[in-house]
Amino acid sequence: MTTRRALLVVDVQPTFCEGGALPVEGGNATAEAIAAYAAAHRDRYHLVVTTQDWHVSPGHHFSDHPDFVDTWPPHGVAGTAEAELHPALAGLHPDASVKKGAYQAAYSGFEGTDEGGQSLADILRGEAITDVDVVGIAESHCVRATTLDAISEGLHARVLTDLTVPVTPELGAAARRDMATAGAELIPSSAA
Repeated sequence: MTTRRALLVVDVQPTFCEGGALPVEGGNATAEAIAAYAAAHRDRYHLVVTTQDWHVSPGHHFSDHPDFVDTWPPHGVAGTAEAELHPALAGLHPDASVKKGAYQAAYSGFEGTDEGGQSLADILRGEAITDVDVVGIAESHCVRATTLDAISEGLHARVLTDLTVPVTPELGAAARRDMATAGAELIPSSAA
């Protein structure tokens, strides 16, 4: 079977970078690194897909007293500049863009849809994608969830470890264990 690979760029949004509502240390640098990698290696991918947190009214996902496990300060609010793709990705020109979490918590890109209502799984199936490389923010949360769901969909998944950043080193280590146990390959982008 012919390998057809997609690059999944997960939640690279100002809301998750320094200066945003729910910042991850190293977020801005990660956004810049992803942009540079994608520009240099676009020809390796049949498809480039971005995901975004796009919260309208996600219920208990937002809290004035967040526990940072199941509840969070408001972030990725639909229609705000913070919810748009990071400015570093201005030249990315993705083939598809998926938004998730309008009315609920949504960590995985596979919980989102494009403007036409098509799910990420359907977009990838429609292009006969067999393999995905996953990058983005945060490794410990949405990158992890997206990678695990990709594997559940029968896709071979690689996480490009230098193009993602966790909320904390401890949560990152746990996420890497989970992803590797599920069958994901964890490699630096230089090995991709």
